[in-house]
Amino acid sequence: MTLQTTLLAQAANQARGLAIDAIHACSSGHLGLPLGCAEIGAVLFGHALAHDPARPRWLNRDRFVLSAGHGSMFLYSWLHLSGFDLPLEQVKQFRVRHSRTPGHPEFGETPGVEATTGPLGQGIGNAVGLAVSGQMAAARFNTAEHPIFDYHVVCLAGDGCLQEGVALEAAEFAGHQRLDNLILIYDSNDVTLDAMADKTQSQNTAAHFKAIGWDVQTVDGHDLARFLKAFRKAKQAKSGRPQLIIARTIIGKGIAEVQGTAKGHGEGGAKFSATARAGLGLPADQLFFVSDEVRAYFAARCQRLARASRRWDRALQAWRTAQPEKAALLDAATAHPDAAHFLEKIPVFAPDTKHGGTRAAGRDILQPLAAAFPLLVGGSADLYGSTLNLIAGGGDFEPATRGGRNIRFGIREHAMAAICNGLAYDGLFRPSCATFLVFADYSRPAMRIAALAKLPVVYLYTHDSIGVGEDGPTHQPIETVSALRLIPNLDVIRPADAEETAGAFAAALERADGPTLLALTRQAVPLLNEIPAQVRRTGVLQGAYVACAETAPLTHLLIATGSELQLALAAAKELGAGTRVVSMPCTSRFDRQPDAYRESILPAACRRRVAVEAGVTGFWSKYVGLDGKVVGIDRFGLSAPAPIVYQELGVTTAAIVAAARSLG
Repeated sequence: MTLQTTLLAQAANQARGLAIDAIHACSSGHLGLPLGCAEIGAVLFGHALAHDPARPRWLNRDRFVLSAGHGSMFLYSWLHLSGFDLPLEQVKQFRVRHSRTPGHPEFGETPGVEATTGPLGQGIGNAVGLAVSGQMAAARFNTAEHPIFDYHVVCLAGDGCLQEGVALEAAEFAGHQRLDNLILIYDSNDVTLDAMADKTQSQNTAAHFKAIGWDVQTVDGHDLARFLKAFRKAKQAKSGRPQLIIARTIIGKGIAEVQGTAKGHGEGGAKFSATARAGLGLPADQLFFVSDEVRAYFAARCQRLARASRRWDRALQAWRTAQPEKAALLDAATAHPDAAHFLEKIPVFAPDTKHGGTRAAGRDILQPLAAAFPLLVGGSADLYGSTLNLIAGGGDFEPATRGGRNIRFGIREHAMAAICNGLAYDGLFRPSCATFLVFADYSRPAMRIAALAKLPVVYLYTHDSIGVGEDGPTHQPIETVSALRLIPNLDVIRPADAEETAGAFAAALERADGPTLLALTRQAVPLLNEIPAQVRRTGVLQGAYVACAETAPLTHLLIATGSELQLALAAAKELGAGTRVVSMPCTSRFDRQPDAYRESILPAACRRRVAVEAGVTGFWSKYVGLDGKVVGIDRFGLSAPAPIVYQELGVTTAAIVAAARSLG
């Protein structure tokens, strides 16, 4: 179809008007990108993207990610115009409580929003993950007769995104992996929020991206025909490289008083809305104006897109008939088995099993799970030899083997987590990733977004405590576990032995509404065979359970997690028959249990409580109360063998016994 430049130019100005009116109405928001990229939006949503607004999650749609999420009115305007279920009344409610047009795009809140974006650069990492998902899907499901997955991932980003380290980590990964289904559009307008961009950057972006394996084009972002030509070239490229389109634009275009300046970035230009609307050819007496001609154009486009998606449906049905096994695998992507289903796949460990820590138990647990669930994929930040999460026989994901299940992210923890978010947004694969726990601080921003967006990512983070030993304080995560527990909707599970680790994996894979982090040990821990295996496994699912019950009237409660559970069990033997030991591998799961269950584990009447964990103590006050004690570490660690470090820092059985006896 011929590009309707005159009509789409009108649509671009009307999209500008929607942004101006919405931001002026609430006196909040960012006008720069919605106005500066209006022609880009007109080409993408009015002509070039393959999607179906009536079916926002159609499997073979092009995915569009607005990495520069502060420009959310760009996305909301074009979703509304192009026919997604985003009525004009919702556009008018921009940034109003409980509307479908929040201040930054949020996954699950607005039809057509592919990713929660706001923190700059995250969307680029997400787009790379979506592209990885597309490549994996094509390798697993396409046949010569039925190439059912051939979509592209399109990401719009600005200077702020490209200055963030996560974006460059992700771009390097994409270039190395030759993700040729990825198109990044760089809104290059020479402006950041505070000042002109030359105050903070001087790099040659085109040369940089070419050097890391991308094809690059530069184009006038306000010329509809030239931008479409560049976009088509990117979509049809046969180079086997990801594509960057540098679109030269004017920030805030349409508001003469601020366009092209840093003042055009935010809502400041909205006060000139009357003159701006007149200059854009919008009626003075009708806010949120969209012409009948533009409405009719997008309505007709919706019909064409619907016909195209129905043709794909027919091809999918033919593929299902010809490939029943592949079809069953695709259907499994939307299945959510419960924890019991996963536990069935994990053999109970023999009582005399010797493991080199719960990370090694995790390696052995992962293999039968991966065999049973072929859409489970994983990666590591150049640490497979230490995190032990390689899927045996799964192969590496790389240009020659897109069906590989192991992703070598390199030393890019932040991008690793953001890319896994992209995989989770797509919903076809179940992503997991690994590094040392102390480096969660590098991936934490993306982990926080996973929790906010309810993405079921699994983090297999090892070397969980001072048990790292000789690596010393830089690698001993004293405060990390407690800090991660403070992120809402992130389950942090710190299992005590191999059987609790089995329960932890089952709990993580069961979750469909948020991420889970498994904090696994480097140092060896014993199998706690005095506790039945099924009790350990299922106890993790509740977050806490009675590991050792009192045999006399209850006098003391010992609460322990991870590798310190063995110390609490030993302390209970010294303290006597009235002592109960509670294993609490996951505080958030425990907190979600009914009141009656939590009371059965931690009876309110027993106030002589001691918690023990090889980490900061403050978090545990909510479980021990003002009367209780915490055996932990409120300083950084030291370099020595693990047993010496535990002794030096006072995390010992003797310390637990002394704390309990001090309570009377």
